[in-house]
Amino acid sequence: MATTNGHTNGHPPNTTASMSSSYTRFSDIPPTIDIPVRGEDTEANEAVNLDLTELMDETDELCDLLENENAAKTYWVTIALAYAKQNKIDIAIDILKKGLSALSKAGDGGQRGREDRLSVLAAICWLYLLKCRRAPRVKPTQPLPEGQQEEKTKDHWLHAATSTLNEASRINPSYPPLFLARGTLYLLRSSLQPSKPLSSSGPDHSERTETLKQAAKCFDDAYKQSSQKNLLAQLGKAKVLFSLTKYTESLAIYQQVLLLAPDLLDPDPRIGIGCCYWALNHKTLARQAWQRSLDLNSEKNIAANILLALSYLDESSAHATTSKEFADLYKKAMTQHTQTAFKTSSHHALTCATFGSYFLLRKAWPNVERLARRAIEMTDVNAVASDGWYLLARKEHYAADSADGTGDWGKAAEYYGKADLARGGEERGMVAAKFGGAQVKCRQGDRDGGRFRLEKLVAGGAGGVGGAVGGQQQKSLEALTLLGVLYAEEVFANQIAGGKEDKSVEVKKAVGLLEQVRVSWKDPKRKVSPDPAVLLNLARLYERDAPERALACLTEVEKLELADISEDDERLPDEIGDAEEEKRARRELLSPQLLNNLGALRYEGGKFSEAREDFQIALSACVKMGERDEGVDTDGLVTSISFNLARTYEAEGLGEEAQKIYEGLLGRHPEYVDARARLAFMALQSPDSGIAKKGGEALKSLLDAEPGNLDVRALWAWHLGRVKKRTGNLNEDVEQRVYKETLQRYDKHDRYALVGMGNLHLAVAREMRGGGTDQEKERRSKTYVRAVEFFDKVLALDGTDAWAAQGMGIAVVEDKKDTSAAVQVFSKVRESLTAKSGSGGGGGSGVGAGAVYLNLGHVFGEMRQWKKAVENYEKAVTASAHERRDGRPDPVVLGCLGRVWLMRGRQEKSLECFRTSLDLSRQALELQPENVNARFNVAFVQIQLATMLIPLPEAQKSVQDVEDAIKGLEEAIESFGEIAKGPQPPFPRNDLEARANMGKNTMKRQLGQALEKQVEYERKNASRLEEARRRREEEIRKREAERVRAEDERRKAEAEIKAKREEMDRENQEDIRRRVEEEKRREEADYTTDAETGEKRKRERRVREKRVKRKKKGGEDEGDTDGGVVGEGTDVEGGGKSARRSRATSGTEGTGTGTEGEGGGRRRKKRKLERKGQVGRGSKFKSSEMVEDSDEDDGVDGTQGNGTSVAGDDGEMAVDGGDEEEAVSRPARKKAARVLDDDEDEEEEVPMAVDGEE
Repeated sequence: MATTNGHTNGHPPNTTASMSSSYTRFSDIPPTIDIPVRGEDTEANEAVNLDLTELMDETDELCDLLENENAAKTYWVTIALAYAKQNKIDIAIDILKKGLSALSKAGDGGQRGREDRLSVLAAICWLYLLKCRRAPRVKPTQPLPEGQQEEKTKDHWLHAATSTLNEASRINPSYPPLFLARGTLYLLRSSLQPSKPLSSSGPDHSERTETLKQAAKCFDDAYKQSSQKNLLAQLGKAKVLFSLTKYTESLAIYQQVLLLAPDLLDPDPRIGIGCCYWALNHKTLARQAWQRSLDLNSEKNIAANILLALSYLDESSAHATTSKEFADLYKKAMTQHTQTAFKTSSHHALTCATFGSYFLLRKAWPNVERLARRAIEMTDVNAVASDGWYLLARKEHYAADSADGTGDWGKAAEYYGKADLARGGEERGMVAAKFGGAQVKCRQGDRDGGRFRLEKLVAGGAGGVGGAVGGQQQKSLEALTLLGVLYAEEVFANQIAGGKEDKSVEVKKAVGLLEQVRVSWKDPKRKVSPDPAVLLNLARLYERDAPERALACLTEVEKLELADISEDDERLPDEIGDAEEEKRARRELLSPQLLNNLGALRYEGGKFSEAREDFQIALSACVKMGERDEGVDTDGLVTSISFNLARTYEAEGLGEEAQKIYEGLLGRHPEYVDARARLAFMALQSPDSGIAKKGGEALKSLLDAEPGNLDVRALWAWHLGRVKKRTGNLNEDVEQRVYKETLQRYDKHDRYALVGMGNLHLAVAREMRGGGTDQEKERRSKTYVRAVEFFDKVLALDGTDAWAAQGMGIAVVEDKKDTSAAVQVFSKVRESLTAKSGSGGGGGSGVGAGAVYLNLGHVFGEMRQWKKAVENYEKAVTASAHERRDGRPDPVVLGCLGRVWLMRGRQEKSLECFRTSLDLSRQALELQPENVNARFNVAFVQIQLATMLIPLPEAQKSVQDVEDAIKGLEEAIESFGEIAKGPQPPFPRNDLEARANMGKNTMKRQLGQALEKQVEYERKNASRLEEARRRREEEIRKREAERVRAEDERRKAEAEIKAKREEMDRENQEDIRRRVEEEKRREEADYTTDAETGEKRKRERRVREKRVKRKKKGGEDEGDTDGGVVGEGTDVEGGGKSARRSRATSGTEGTGTGTEGEGGGRRRKKRKLERKGQVGRGSKFKSSEMVEDSDEDDGVDGTQGNGTSVAGDDGEMAVDGGDEEEAVSRPARKKAARVLDDDEDEEEEVPMAVDGEE
């Protein structure tokens, strides 16, 4: 007879306490079974013994035997499950179908027959579900082995299970095993349905969610039908909750099942517990659960092995791929767990997906293809299918990006899309797949499409495949980097092409994205290594507007590359000296391009010595690069770096060194235009006129050879502007011809030529100021308008061109006399230059701050705001000294400053202003002694000084001033004569000669007369001047003495205040010390040390015993019981709670006093009352302040009628306590402390002092 095929729904009998089985799948299938047979010649108890461990694939005879012998359904089911135990599911299903047919033919339509058919149908349904679990979700694309039939998909087996389940439900829909089967059917069906997109609003009513809810209801019904004992129903409910992302509720059910069935290993609730912990981001607990599952069931535990492998791979992602920690974790994940799981089952979907990533790194494309397809086909989890598609996409991506180009970008994009869609698509999909799709778009040339995808990815904020758990998702650094690089490349392409399109928005976006990546490197949680590519792109973006930041980025790249050079690098020399030599040797191994860029940025920042060192090391790096690899062409690098080094020598004033390098470059490359231009410029800057002339000739020949080179044309125009003869006719100006030719023939948008044309029109218009007719004014205004047109065109091409902006301001103030508008223009230019300088940048147009301050000085001079004009001119002088190589100020700016002092002196009639102007003009002449204009300025100021000094009152000048003016006038007359004879006088010769003649004839005579008057004035007023001088000195002495006295008094007062404060501080410290000591004494009096424990405790108050009456000699009682003793519980310190619990008694009612002779009545006790505070406050114990009365006091002590007595020895007032009624009727009245004594009790202790109410 066959044993029962398990208990109902797989639950053990009785209660959950009886759990001795190991919960092994098919554990109730016996090794053998006896099938009873009956016949005429056969005894009734005979049977056919069938070995269930060795079953044949041919089952026709066996089924015929069971059918002929009318075997019970138990035999059919047991034999079928025995085949299923041996993984022969198809045979088992075939046996059950034949059994169902045999049972139907038997014709038992009763209750037993229906239950038999239900059991068989339930078994068939479960086997269909088992086939569905193992079947592929889609038809396999890989070729099948020869002779193997094509496998049916999950959908086929789900339809078969549904049909069988419906047939069973028609027999008995409330049959308990059907609830569990129906729940499992819904759970498997939900795995084939798509989930709701994350972007959808409102509750989730997708088909998958509704199917999962139906599955949960079926599991609940199965659990209720089993009287809450069906653990498999609970496991199904937990899996449904996990699929609905209710991880906490799912975890609770898994833990409950594990508590009820700790021996349950197949299925193992520990796997579900670990998955819930992982989803809740408790990864350590998850790994512990999976490891426990593996420890209990190490054989064929695929789930635990592959999940542990994934946990170690996740941990390895937090380490650098070059670190030992990464290698150990990756090896453990792949060899110890993934390989073990793959050997157990090579068709496990998650194992195939994980193992495929390993072969992807090895570039074993056939293995990747096979494993990825298997993962897609065999899984019933969408996330695993997504991983399979992602593997295929990366395979095509890598193959298409390789040298042979065997991959297909179209397939890569398709697979990336399927991987993303399998995880939900839109915002919910797979971040890595979205990123891969954007990469493919960029490689296909659709950068806009790639950027659009990346922007959506960055806006979504997902940081990984599953995103962050339990918090805000972090943005993908890879997406941020690629998007930033795309914006940066768009900016760089526009710069290279010379485009006029404004790319400031793209620059801002690129910098913002790449800076986010840069900041993330400092986050210790991410453990991301810095990427030099990000820093290099940032350096290029910062190069124009913030060169200091660009330099910081390149410096960081240099540190990263130096850190990659190991100590035992074979490229390092064997013997290295000190630290400086070692650093230089290491830097010579860096990229020459990096060193050259570092030097260029330091050159722009004025760090010439550091830039020179960078260029020199870069040249050495080029030499060593060529020695290591002879195939590398370093000539271009050497040429560029050498030119930069020569420019640095120029900036440092080492002209000879720079000239040698330029000549060396021309020796190797005679056509090198930049080197020829620099040599010509250096010759033009020479003080030797012969060398300067040769420089001009060299520059002219260079222009003839390179007429289309805009830099050469600009340099030639600058040279003509220095040496040309001034003319009022613009068409005859040679500088204007060069600019005009440049704009007409070569580049109509050349900004240098446009600004030059504007400046020439300004100069011509400025020379027209003498015209007074309307036609001349109109012509002058049109010339200014023409200048403004040139400047406006430049600003349209480049809104940051400061030269053009200043030209606009000059035109406004000179033509329209609108000084306020000009001040606003120049102020904005100054602010923009200051902002760029503050951010580490410089003016994009090459304008220095000195030019802006110079123009502001001009405008304020026109506005007669002398203080502001002088302030801006002085700033311009300082700026020009910084901008010039020799460190000396620009003589032109000094001349302007002298001019404004002259104008101020003429307005204020200030001799000091004239002297300052003359001194500044002489400084300008010293800087350029051959300059005619500077010499004219000195002579002009001397003439003006003499002119102002002649009518000046004698009291405001001195003989020395007049003599200096005469001497200056003679120098000015001589200078005017020489300037008039010069080849290019700044003004007409006749005017200069006339001014010289006026000085000789008129002014010289007037100054002589002024000198005579001044001498006579000073002689006559010498005594008066001396007296005034004496009085003035005396007044100064008095003021100084008063100041010294006031200072002394102030110091004395401060010293007294300081002494008083110190005294107060000492008193306060002493008071604090006394209080601390008093508190310490009070604490010592209130507390005592316990003899037993040694701890401090509060002293207990000693209760005074009642006094015993004793007879006096006369037989009279001493008195009544002591009514004045305060009992236990009296509040001594506070005096409020138990005040006046003492009883006061009197000898005679109604009298306030009594004596021993009055009717033999009781003698009233006398008490001495101490003043409040006489006994130490808060003290409960006896002290020396207690008053002790002796027997001698009885005779002295007298009483008064009002109840008071004379003070005792202590001189204190003693007050009678009164009777009891008085004490009770006035409880709130404050009374003094009382001291009770007995005059005749010599043996009694000193009575206790008790405070009254306070």
